[in-house]
Amino acid sequence: MPFALRQFGQAAALITPAGETLTYNDTAAAADNFATHIGPRKLVFILASNCAESVIGYLGCLGAKAPAALLAPNIHPDLLSNLLHLYRPHYLWLPRGRASVLPAGAELFALGDYVLGAYCTEPLEVFDQLALLMPTSGTTGSPKFVRQSYSNLASNAAAIASYLQICACDKAITTLPMHYVYGLSIINSHLQAGAAVVLTTAGLMEKRFWELLNSQQVTSLAGVPYTYEQLKRLAWHRMQLPSLRTMTQAGGKLHPSLAVEFASHCLAKGILFYLMYGASEATARMCYLPPHLALEKSASVGIPIPGGELWLEDETRQPITQPNVSGELCYRGPNVALGYAHSRADLALGDEFHGTLRTGDLAHCDEDGHYYITGRKSRFIKLFGNRVSLEDMEQLIRNAGIDCACTGDDQALRVYVSKVSEHDDIASFVQQLTNLHRSVIKTTVIDSIPRNEAGKIIYAELP
Repeated sequence: MPFALRQFGQAAALITPAGETLTYNDTAAAADNFATHIGPRKLVFILASNCAESVIGYLGCLGAKAPAALLAPNIHPDLLSNLLHLYRPHYLWLPRGRASVLPAGAELFALGDYVLGAYCTEPLEVFDQLALLMPTSGTTGSPKFVRQSYSNLASNAAAIASYLQICACDKAITTLPMHYVYGLSIINSHLQAGAAVVLTTAGLMEKRFWELLNSQQVTSLAGVPYTYEQLKRLAWHRMQLPSLRTMTQAGGKLHPSLAVEFASHCLAKGILFYLMYGASEATARMCYLPPHLALEKSASVGIPIPGGELWLEDETRQPITQPNVSGELCYRGPNVALGYAHSRADLALGDEFHGTLRTGDLAHCDEDGHYYITGRKSRFIKLFGNRVSLEDMEQLIRNAGIDCACTGDDQALRVYVSKVSEHDDIASFVQQLTNLHRSVIKTTVIDSIPRNEAGKIIYAELP
């Protein structure tokens, strides 16, 4: 296991929404007990909510050397069914309310509201370093996962704990879902440092979230750009948050004006404000902006994390050495994942990335060695911090018999349809299909989807 839990003994590890404290010894014992119910190198699907049961199941899988796939707890039944068909996991760890997908008599073990059930008995060949499967496209149910190793998890957790200066006296609160790589990295980095994680599914707009933050004396608050937009609407800087020591942002580019605003408020309050950049393929973080530069370089994603290396390449993959010249951002480090999986057979694959990741993001580097993201080479957007493949989205909608084209940015997914078909409200249909929030889905009905002679969509001709 990447985390030596018992070295922190009776220190608080997990604090539940009800206020129950699980020490590191308690958490280790519960994870060890979970591990006795599954075998090594068995595949486990976890419908991961921000609760102690999810974390214990995840840690139990790591201890048992059983690779786990973390999925949204509210994943649409049809999408879950497709993933179960493609990957045929040996076990499912899920809330009792979702246990209907288990075969009759499959329940093996229960803890709180969660149930462990046997699902498939087929033999499975698994690469010996494979620890975790993380979704690449948020809640869309794409069968594509990033394959992360034990050393990926350990190295990135240690690097994050180092540059954020996480210590045993810290407490983080779960503002992001556990099945999202940023949310999981908060849990990993704090457990690696002997700190505590306050678990909650409450949102920032709920009074109980702030009551929990203050009563538990939370020291760290994390968020994606949408989180910070919510905080601005709440006038958070007027709140009394005496325990808060650190605020972090990743999951998409924060608007520079908002970055300056938060950097200014944090400076006035004595809070360290970190702008960061990462990807599932890097097990979470690749670079960060030191807090003392948050005002001066608010548009920058900063410098490489400890143990990592960044550089830029031109279209011929030659390194760019001059400052302020745009190219593809590349990263090398021990946290670079093994590769991708699209089905069960891919779990046998070894290390395909070999420690190097070409991010697909365009960037430039200033004279001081700080990097600035300027765009993307490929068709991905980030919504509420979730990376969404426009190609995958189009395919999901077409599978329902609707001809479409998808575009968008970090504010909205735009779906163009040539006919409404039997779905009168395309936005509601897409929401049901993907679990994306209704407010970020914009639809337009057009006469036909523009295509070239080869049948490829001409996105420039969309209205």
